[in-house]
Amino acid sequence: MADYAGDVSPEKAWQGLGAESGAVLVDVRTRPEWQFVGLPDLSPLGKQVAAVSWQVYPTMERNPQFEEAVRSVAPSPDVPVYFLCRSGVRSRAAAIAMTAAGYGRCYNVAGGFEGGLDETRHRGAREGWKASGLPWVQE
Repeated sequence: MADYAGDVSPEKAWQGLGAESGAVLVDVRTRPEWQFVGLPDLSPLGKQVAAVSWQVYPTMERNPQFEEAVRSVAPSPDVPVYFLCRSGVRSRAAAIAMTAAGYGRCYNVAGGFEGGLDETRHRGAREGWKASGLPWVQE
């Protein structure tokens, strides 16, 4: 069995979330990132993002309740679960962990919410959810 189902583009994640009623998007970033950077807006799909931190701010230690929290928002291990972070590293780790916990359709959203740094050392313009033009909101 593979570590996880694989990487998908933000656009593919959006399509998958719209195509399957049980599909879930789990944003694994921290509360400050959600508050100051923004969150994907799934309201056009009639859904909400599940905000479940992979690491606990400010210590950035791994969240010991992560698997339990994901199970509460995605009770069936058979539905697609898309994991998103800033640039795709934490979400990949989360997808691997939930696959090991028995979820068969865990995807990492490649490029994350903001993507990597561009030539001016800024995020959000070159790759990721924001750069793809998908809906997002800021608190």
